[in-house]
Parts: sequence; structure tokens; C-alpha cells
Amino acid sequence: MAKQTLLTADQLFELPDDGMRQELVKGELRTMPPAGAEHGIVAAHVLGLLWQWVQPRALGRLYAAETGFWIERALDTVRAPDVAFIDAARVSRAPSPRFSEDVPGLAVEVVSPSDTAGEVQEKAQGWMQAGVRLLWVVYPSSRSVLAYRSVAEVQALGEADDLDGGDVLPGFRCPVRDLFPYQAVMADG
Repeated sequence: MAKQTLLTADQLFELPDDGMRQELVKGELRTMPPAGAEHGIVAAHVLGLLWQWVQPRALGRLYAAETGFWIERALDTVRAPDVAFIDAARVSRAPSPRFSEDVPGLAVEVVSPSDTAGEVQEKAQGWMQAGVRLLWVVYPSSRSVLAYRSVAEVQALGEADDLDGGDVLPGFRCPVRDLFPYQAVMADG
């Protein structure tokens, strides 16, 4: 078996676009198929809910899916959450045409059917070790969320619970069921 060549974040950025989603984990290229429709609806809805809270209050920057964040440099790691937020006080520079070097205060990962529990846990640990203060791992299949405030402090939330922004987005609160509007629309139609 041939040894894989480790890449840098700059090399990842220069790769030709082959239509696949790519991340870099400790120099190793990870390629994933495009997200499914359910995944896209949930990610877009989370972004919309956050946009309605962040923009009128000028709280900081929101980032859509596929935005790369350079979160580790020893062996480069570039992750692309489904939604990210950096509060205004922590934004260190003008947006880069390359990967962001600012660590999000909030990262949101929407779990796809092809994601394994190990992959989800690895992403969660990586985000928290990079300095993310709040991580929402959203599970469309069970209509639930794991809210990480640290690797050790994880709250499991179901449809009847409220999701809050903690100290990252003070005052933000919404029912978990509101992250999954497509089923309610389909049931009514």
C-alpha cells in the first residue's frame, strides 16, 4: 500500500474543483460526496434562523457551508462546517479569499446518513480542541441536536427542547423542532 502524501492548506486550496467536498485533517485529504437534499434544507434553515438573529444586531459574521477554516497548523487541518459564526469582537481581519484563519465561536455540523459515529466524534473533538466555544451537531434522522460547550460538556436535545446560543450568541433561542421545517410542511401538504 502506497503512503499518502500529506498536503498543506495552501495545496488544498489550489486543488482543481472536482465537484466533491474536501477537507484536510492533519494533512490527509478527506473527500466526501455532495450533501443530500435533507442535509441542505436543514443547513440552510439553521443559517436562516441565525441570520435573523445576528444581522439586525451586527453581532459578527456568519459563514455558509463549504467555507474552509484553518484550525490546526502543525499538520494542517482545514474543516468546513455547514454553518459557522464568528462574533465581531473576535474577527481579526478582513475576509480572506482563501481559508479563514479565525476560529468560529459557533460551528454547526449537520450529520449525513453516510457519516459514521466515529467521524462525527472526530469532527466534534477537533472543533472543540481548535477553540470553538459552541458546537451544534444536528441529526436530521432523529430530529435531535448535540450541543457541545466543551468535549466533556454535551447536552442532548430533542424536538421538545430549546436550543440556545449560550455566551456565543446571547439571547438566541429556538425550539429544536424549528430546525426541521420540511417535515411539517410535507405533513400539511
